[in-house]
Amino acid sequence: MSEWHLLLIEDSDEDVEAVVRGLRRPGLNLIFHHCATGDQALDFLYRRGPYAAQWPAPRPALILLDLNLPGTDGRALLAVIKDDQELQSIPVVVLTTSNNPKDIATCYRYGANSYQIKPVDYGRFKQALQTMLDYWLQTATLPQT
Repeated sequence: MSEWHLLLIEDSDEDVEAVVRGLRRPGLNLIFHHCATGDQALDFLYRRGPYAAQWPAPRPALILLDLNLPGTDGRALLAVIKDDQELQSIPVVVLTTSNNPKDIATCYRYGANSYQIKPVDYGRFKQALQTMLDYWLQTATLPQT
């Protein structure tokens, strides 16, 4: 069974719980890493601070990114990730409540691989997560991490 590392960058504990619960499924070995701020995510991705001891941990196969984060927000974080040759091949799915056309355009301009608006209804949210997971981990061919 393959092991998949996912980095969830989300400041809402309730949303983290909902995403983890929505993505879990038998037969799929998902390892979740969670960062609540953009600055914490940068430390994780660059193996700095509290994450330095985790080297050489595998890179995430997929990043799920909220936009409205304390400190370095999701837009700025996305720009850093996609501007870095070591990180830019990691797919980044923006997972947010914002349906603002300016946010959508900005994220794609910065290199987002997908932009998903979180449905309010948990059933629809779970289905959207499962569809996203099926695509990125079972249909698409990802670079080796």
